[in-house]
Amino acid sequence: MLDQQDDQPLVTVIIASYNHAAYIEASVNSVLNQTYPNIELLVIDDGSSDNSVALLQRLQAEHGFDLRVQANKGLSTTLNEAIARSNGSLVAPFGSDDIMLPERIAIQVAYMAGKPEVGICAGNIETIDQHGQVMGAREQRNRHQPFRRLDFDDLFLNRKPGPAAPTLMLRREALLKVGCFDPAIRLEDVYIELSILREGYTIDVLGEVLAQYRDHPTNTFKNGRFMLDNVLRTYAVFCDHPAYEQVIMAFRNSMLMKTAGRNKKLAVQILRDIPFSYWNKKTLRGIWRLLTSWRKAFSA
Repeated sequence: MLDQQDDQPLVTVIIASYNHAAYIEASVNSVLNQTYPNIELLVIDDGSSDNSVALLQRLQAEHGFDLRVQANKGLSTTLNEAIARSNGSLVAPFGSDDIMLPERIAIQVAYMAGKPEVGICAGNIETIDQHGQVMGAREQRNRHQPFRRLDFDDLFLNRKPGPAAPTLMLRREALLKVGCFDPAIRLEDVYIELSILREGYTIDVLGEVLAQYRDHPTNTFKNGRFMLDNVLRTYAVFCDHPAYEQVIMAFRNSMLMKTAGRNKKLAVQILRDIPFSYWNKKTLRGIWRLLTSWRKAFSA
């Protein structure tokens, strides 16, 4: 039902699917099972080589949502094209490997009503494994975060925890004001969050768990080179900020720690790009992890 009413605004949910045949049905069904009644679901298969298309065609025949199949264009371009043909005043890009909890859309719509300053509403997540089982307490860092309102400096300077990507609901007006996503930046969420904040909107992160984030072997965050290149490319858009250099060096230090144990070549490259004046405890811990990793490799 494509009906735009003040009390029940239309929400466009966009799922861009790429080689997630093992997860896509659960993701689509979680949108179809929302308690909120006024949802437009757009699903785009972006050049999958597994059996995602057959699964989606079966689901589309059963439920009647909008399905498009295309050669691979990348996530940002795919999202922009979907937004251009969408009708909702609120837009929720959603991962084809994640799961919405049934009340998610209803909770966010109710919260955003009467708050035009909120450009993005988000919430907490629960982490599940590739089989859909809830993971242990160590993996649940984003399940119990309190409510917070973020401005640009809160996110850019990492003063408060940022929003969880599987829970983003964006105001269409804010999206159009910043020109939607940048096709040159393949890590779309950080870019759009900072862009909308720079326009003067806020991001309000609710304390409720709104979605399940699936941890599996091909998660984007596990690709160190991809994360490094695209986050730095995102930050470069905002290089006029007086703390820009401190921000990118803090990020490099964090990435050094994360990559030292599993990608020694990348970690060494990152270390070379951190001037001694920006070394801190994370730098030293990253170096220690590198040395430990090398020692284990040589003794094996």
